[in-house]
Amino acid sequence: MCSNPVERAKRPHQAGRVCREMLYTRSKNPKREVPAFTYQALQKGTVVKPPPKIDIFKRKPVKETVFKIYCSRGDIPVVLAGRSNKQDPTKDRPLRWQCNPEDLDYCYYLPIFVDGLADMDNDTRLLALNGAIDLIMRSPKKVLPVLPKLILPLKRAFQTRDKRIIISALQVLQLMVRLGPCVGQALVPFYRQLLAVCNLYKNINVNLGEGIDPDRSKRIGDVIEDTLKLLEFCGGPNAFINIKYMVPTYESSVFPRCEAPELRNE
Repeated sequence: MCSNPVERAKRPHQAGRVCREMLYTRSKNPKREVPAFTYQALQKGTVVKPPPKIDIFKRKPVKETVFKIYCSRGDIPVVLAGRSNKQDPTKDRPLRWQCNPEDLDYCYYLPIFVDGLADMDNDTRLLALNGAIDLIMRSPKKVLPVLPKLILPLKRAFQTRDKRIIISALQVLQLMVRLGPCVGQALVPFYRQLLAVCNLYKNINVNLGEGIDPDRSKRIGDVIEDTLKLLEFCGGPNAFINIKYMVPTYESSVFPRCEAPELRNE
């Protein structure tokens, strides 16, 4: 349809059906998508291209980990000796060490094992998980000096956005805090590097009502909730403030404590 009234008056009269068909065909004509904030966006018959959607839960696999490179060269003194317990990997660690694990240099080997948690290969990740758990359980007192070197491998495992890898990394983190002396308090300055992914997956859980979930260790939301409670309990008085800064929806399970008021004897 012409917007000029003079040209519209000179044009011969057309039936309403013809006008509706012209409007319909004109509306169906594809418009050219152009990028935003350009001169092309001012042209007729164009549509500004919308911004791309970002999938925050998209997996970001690691191409190759340091642990896998060392395994291919034969520099890791441990091999798998059988199957592990799927319910609790800390109970059964089917590993065969080629030397005494307590004699290893934890500053060198423990970060390599933790780095293997981000590997996409199941066998490699299982070897790294069981090896890291075995090293931590054998000598918990050696974890604290190595703690600054473990932050980057744990952060790399969290950034993969893979639920299985995140759960494995959180299990190792819980074990370090539970067994290692003063590890919980030493982790407080590193909450900003580690707890960013917890804010994304914290609410991904299953509402069972009055039921009990036997597979709590496989639910990423429940594992994150248990990890945050453990970090708050073992991190001292400043742990809750730093956790709340990274995970605003977290509610304290330690402070403040609900205590009955003392009765005064009058």
